[in-house]
Amino acid sequence: MTSTSSHKSASISWPAPAKLNLFLHVTGQRADGYHELQTLFQFIDHCDYLDFHITDTPDLVLHSNISDSVADSDNLILKAAKSLQRYAQYEGGAHIWLDKLLPMGGGLGGGSSDAATTLVALNALWKTNLSPSKLAEIGLTLGADVPVFINGFSAFAEGVGEKLITVEPTESWYLVIVPNVHVSTKDIFQDPDLPRNTPKVDINTLMTRKWTNDCQKLVTTRHPQVANALSWLVEYAPSRMTGTGACVFGEFTHSQQALDALAELPADMRGFVAKGMNKSPLQIRLEQL
Repeated sequence: MTSTSSHKSASISWPAPAKLNLFLHVTGQRADGYHELQTLFQFIDHCDYLDFHITDTPDLVLHSNISDSVADSDNLILKAAKSLQRYAQYEGGAHIWLDKLLPMGGGLGGGSSDAATTLVALNALWKTNLSPSKLAEIGLTLGADVPVFINGFSAFAEGVGEKLITVEPTESWYLVIVPNVHVSTKDIFQDPDLPRNTPKVDINTLMTRKWTNDCQKLVTTRHPQVANALSWLVEYAPSRMTGTGACVFGEFTHSQQALDALAELPADMRGFVAKGMNKSPLQIRLEQL
């Protein structure tokens, strides 16, 4: 951060955690083109980080280590800040610093998480005092995954991902592999080969079944990098893809098991070990205020 950020109105290290879809079922497609889902979200302790410097002027400025990759007009952080500013009729603004650590196009929800952290942090720092449900309503206009990050707890989700029921799956250790490919969520959901008719099942039944991802077969067929990562990882632990990919994850009981597998990772693959968290690091940060 620059020297201006040392002002008393600065607030640093707000986490924007990754999520895993522990399962993902596509149960139908609505008339507006959006897909109906049943999915289980769990956070992991691998995050982007955002710093905020509140200003008296209404300008919103983003400083980022990926500024060359995403135009300001498409950046969910600025969209989130502008949406909150507009809804709350807040007259001030902010400088925002993003330390981008989560891979883009990996199915870990990084962009949605960045947007959620922006809404939650600025709501606190601007003292606009909107409820979490109102923030989630604003967040849903930015992306279907944003509400779960605002909610702050592992959740079973239905609808397009906005109908949330808090659950507490086992907080496992995960080895997450990041294939060197960007998978477009839009392209996957528009692909005619995507299964769209998985029967809806009640939550109690789903929580006791073997977990799968309806997007996995399509993505591994289209992207051999994802298929290769998954075929390597499944030799070490129960493994599957998160979201629409590209990241895949293996589930371990102990951290050392995951670290041992990471040590064997082929040189042409990259990955990291993370802990599952049923309370989001963002929620923990908010409670510290």
